Formats: sequence, C-alpha cells, structure tokens
Amino acid sequence: VQLVESGGGLVQPGGSLRLSCAASGSIFSINDMGWYRQAPGKQRELVARIVSGGSTNYADSVKGRFTISRDNAKNTVYLQMNSLKPEDTAVYYCKANVQRYRGTPQYQYWGQGTQVTVSS
Repeated sequence: VQLVESGGGLVQPGGSLRLSCAASGSIFSINDMGWYRQAPGKQRELVARIVSGGSTNYADSVKGRFTISRDNAKNTVYLQMNSLKPEDTAVYYCKANVQRYRGTPQYQYWGQGTQVTVSS
C-alpha cells in the first residue's frame, strides 16, 4: 500500500491550500484516514481525522479553518486549509489504517509528507 500526498507549497498568510492523499495497492477497506504535521523541532501532531462513516475531529488550532473530507471510491483524503497562518508551516503527512484483505488486521500506513510553508 502506498500513500501519495500532493498539494503542498508556499502561500501567504491568509491564503489557502488543498492537500490530497491517494492510497493505492491491495486495499479491501480503509477505516480512518488523517492528516498530521510536524514543524521543525516539534513532535508530530494530529491535524484532522475522518473515519469511513464520515465523522471528523480536528486539532483545536485548526478548527474553523481546515476541512477534511474523503472520497471512498478513490481511496483519497483531502485537507482544505483556509486562513493559513505562519504557525501552520510544517511537513504534512497523511496516515491511513488499511485492511488489505477481508478478515485480516488493519495496518497503519504513512505518506512521505508534503511541505506547507506560510510566509509573506
């Protein structure tokens, strides 16, 4: 299973970016998918998470500014980021809990990360 992220880049404060993460390979089902971020010198932290039924949860620091969504048919999760702030600067990672075959356990997979830089 591979997770491939895209959509990062440089944006000015107040701007927007949309991240995408597509899962590919032998996939029977994906339970939860999420976005995490890691800034220099800091621990990786949860940004937003969405389960297969559509329930979501967000870090307090991004509530009202970021929206997570998913397309189950495409095994893809998105993160719409609005009103970006310099403190949102980090490498953003996608994570998915994947069941590869019916009746087998779920395993955690991570993407390679995409850089988001918010600066004027």
